[in-house]
Amino acid sequence: MPAARVEAAGRTDFEIARNICVLSGVTAARFDAGRSDFRAACVAAYARLCPDDLTAFLAPGVTDVLPALATRDGTQLALVTGNLEPIARLKLTRARLGHYFERGQGGFGSDSEDRLDLPAIARRRAGGYPRSKTVIIGDTPRDIACARADGLRAIAVATGPFGAAELRDADVVLESLHGLLEVL
Repeated sequence: MPAARVEAAGRTDFEIARNICVLSGVTAARFDAGRSDFRAACVAAYARLCPDDLTAFLAPGVTDVLPALATRDGTQLALVTGNLEPIARLKLTRARLGHYFERGQGGFGSDSEDRLDLPAIARRRAGGYPRSKTVIIGDTPRDIACARADGLRAIAVATGPFGAAELRDADVVLESLHGLLEVL
């Protein structure tokens, strides 16, 4: 049987794994029964396989924008990602960006398999951070959808697998992160 292929961009790790398993003949019930084993195996494999330095994979402008946002009055940074939290934290550490994202904050694929739930989880962890001050910044249509699901504004950055035309449902579409500070 050929390997199952699932569009991964903007999905949670659990959603991707579930889809691959179901397409490969594993029942949803069996997948659910093995979630904790899957999580542990996934985190261990990622820690083993992830390069020590991910800085070469950063989107252009991120190292300029994050320091500016981190020191901006009234701004609180939080990560909203489909990755399992230990994987997301390891990626941030190896990209030399972990210090911008406080532990105990954010929304992760380990919090919910449904990406649409993650912004509300992140806002709740931030002490009920108001929707009116929250913006989701991402590079996939699913990032825009998760912002909309929580009644939030979305800024899309066409630095990933999707171009500006595919991200047009965002409030603002940027070609790179360099213009982010001006639109916020």
